[in-house]
Amino acid sequence: MGKLLFAVAVAVASFLVAESLVCNKCTFGLLGFCMNAANETCKDDVNSVCFTSRTNFSVLPDFVGFSFQGCADNNTGCGDNNSTMFLGVTTSNTVYTCCNSTDRCNTVFLNSAPSSRMALSAAVGAAVLAVMFSM
Repeated sequence: MGKLLFAVAVAVASFLVAESLVCNKCTFGLLGFCMNAANETCKDDVNSVCFTSRTNFSVLPDFVGFSFQGCADNNTGCGDNNSTMFLGVTTSNTVYTCCNSTDRCNTVFLNSAPSSRMALSAAVGAAVLAVMFSM
């Protein structure tokens, strides 16, 4: 009887996990790269969305800016575009986008390419360090 209850509990838990939205999580991204990338499972299955918040600075047009990602409890603020002004000049622009179509739908883009390009940069950097330390 104990094994049957355990099997039912595992089956119910697997349905709960399968139904939850999974988002890319980044508490601090710089220049299109996340410094601490992880996955986050949203708590609320019905009202959850994945979000990406990107801040760019008008005085630095080539600077990609800062980004943050994760789960949001609802879609309030999705699609917002907020500008910060100082002495009548726009200094920064923050765009807040959301999605809930698929798991990890909130991909950060750098120059229209997914940020997965960082894997190549990390591999090249590791190879350079390996060569340096082997001498």
